[in-house]
Amino acid sequence: MISAEFLVTSLIVVLVPGTGVIFTVSTGITQGRKASFYAALGCTAGIIPHLAATILGLAAVMHTGALAFQTLKYAGVAYLLYIAYGTWRDTSVFALDSVSPRSTALSLVVKAFMLNILNPKLTIFFLAFLPQFVTPGAAGSLPQLLLLSGVFMAMTFVVFVVYGLLANAFRTTVITSEPVQAWLRRSFAAAFAGLGAHLAFSEK
Repeated sequence: MISAEFLVTSLIVVLVPGTGVIFTVSTGITQGRKASFYAALGCTAGIIPHLAATILGLAAVMHTGALAFQTLKYAGVAYLLYIAYGTWRDTSVFALDSVSPRSTALSLVVKAFMLNILNPKLTIFFLAFLPQFVTPGAAGSLPQLLLLSGVFMAMTFVVFVVYGLLANAFRTTVITSEPVQAWLRRSFAAAFAGLGAHLAFSEK
């Protein structure tokens, strides 16, 4: 069940840069180490509904129900484009010694949570991914799925925290260069917009 194959595959999946990674990295650079922790927490929490849908069998319904999939997909596209627009328009200067963070812990968690929960591809991914590691004939698949899900979430959180810490380590370099700040802001905005476009044109 918790095999080397599962751990390696999960690690590769988590390491591949996606919406959550980009958001956590951008938060680590712009708002610091603690903020990136909350971003990682929100992104990890955003996995829970998709795992729950998989475990409860709702993913199969979404997989066959085009309307449900398309509705959730375009809600995700709209949210990604909203984040891209907000990032592009944000012209405030990054600062190391802010009196208070620009975003509260709750707002960061909620924003990160929404980024992941509005990605229907995650539900389809877990539907295809998790069952491969359930041991046939074992006493119940539900405990196995819960354990696999817990391990995947723990791995996601740890990797995202490391991404945030690495991003924070480069904050000083970024903050001392306005051109670098502008380039990063536009790169993050373009990345969010690109992810939104990819999701919009993706098939089931």
